[in-house]
Amino acid sequence: MTKHVAVIGGGPAGLMAAEVMAGAGLAVTVYDRMPSLGRKLLIAGRGGLNLTHSEPEERLLGRYGAARAVLEPAVRAFSPADLRAWCEGLGQTTFVGSSGRVFPTVMKASPLLRAWLRRLDGMGVRVALRQRWLGWDSEGALRFSGPEGEHSARADATVLALGGASWPRLGSDGAWTEILSGRGVAVSPLAPANGGFAVAWSEVFRNRFAGAPLKRIAVTFGGVTVRGEAVVTADGIEGGAIYALSSALRAAIAAGGPALARLDLRPDISIEDLAKRLAATRARETLSNRLRKAAALPPVAIGLVREAGAPPDMPGALAARIKTIPLVLTAPMPIGRAISSAGGIGLGELNECLMIRALPGVFTAGEMLDWEAPTGGYLLQASLATGAAAGRGVVAWLTGSAGR
Repeated sequence: MTKHVAVIGGGPAGLMAAEVMAGAGLAVTVYDRMPSLGRKLLIAGRGGLNLTHSEPEERLLGRYGAARAVLEPAVRAFSPADLRAWCEGLGQTTFVGSSGRVFPTVMKASPLLRAWLRRLDGMGVRVALRQRWLGWDSEGALRFSGPEGEHSARADATVLALGGASWPRLGSDGAWTEILSGRGVAVSPLAPANGGFAVAWSEVFRNRFAGAPLKRIAVTFGGVTVRGEAVVTADGIEGGAIYALSSALRAAIAAGGPALARLDLRPDISIEDLAKRLAATRARETLSNRLRKAAALPPVAIGLVREAGAPPDMPGALAARIKTIPLVLTAPMPIGRAISSAGGIGLGELNECLMIRALPGVFTAGEMLDWEAPTGGYLLQASLATGAAAGRGVVAWLTGSAGR
């Protein structure tokens, strides 16, 4: 008799689990509370859809920090090379960018998603939309609320892939945390990851430079320096160089912040060389002209030099200011504005097949798990890999080839 599996959550992790299980001959239904599937994937694709990263696998695995031990088997089983081959199988070629990041050649998510959904439909995967998961009823059936009202559905196994709580308008609102906590599953509070931080800019700086980009900068915190870009916002700062340090910054603020980071506006030149250039400018020139000509700083960077206090006159001190702008970060931006979430189901709650030990037959994948990683392809790589791992876990559990 064919076994029936419910996948709750139609993002990358859930869809990958559905593909693996349908390929093994299971009857799969994907439930999602939104009117269509893969909405967060489509939004991510607006920036080109960073699928994964081409760096050596050991370095890539290190990006997952404390969660590496749990994620490593999944990522090795569905590696960056496997992900690229999978895309090719959907008719979507990929390429490696100058930063080592991997993108689809068309630089869009929609062709990939359409091809994927066609494949799943051809495999017999059913889709039930506008279905909010409410947990389980007294007899163990899954409860849903949809346009037709509340109803129940039975499944021989379930994959939960409901995401975290970032970008809630796309479907991931974190409501599942209370459901699982009520069932005795340890869930760490969800927190913003790869998000911006609040900075108390002066009114003059905020009014003039909100929205201005900071290119080719470096940010240092806790002995770690990250080169990249950022954007000044009305209430703080965000962007790749900040996101890469977000875990450490968030922890420092939670421990009694604010967190003091240092911003290097010219990481490609030493203090000594920068001081020489500044010393060579004419004494009668305005500070703005000196910084623009000798240090090649754009207006927003010059504004940051002033924002840090009265600029020093001596070239050496001014060069040091340019390379060590104090950045006082007072709080993470709200989780709804973050790219991803930290926190989630404790990794110790899972067996090697990503089944929740306290809930036999219930597997989980993606951002629901307590892990985080920087942007650069690492998020989607782990989401797809854990989705595939959960799918394999369900197959093994239902066929009796894995311990119950």
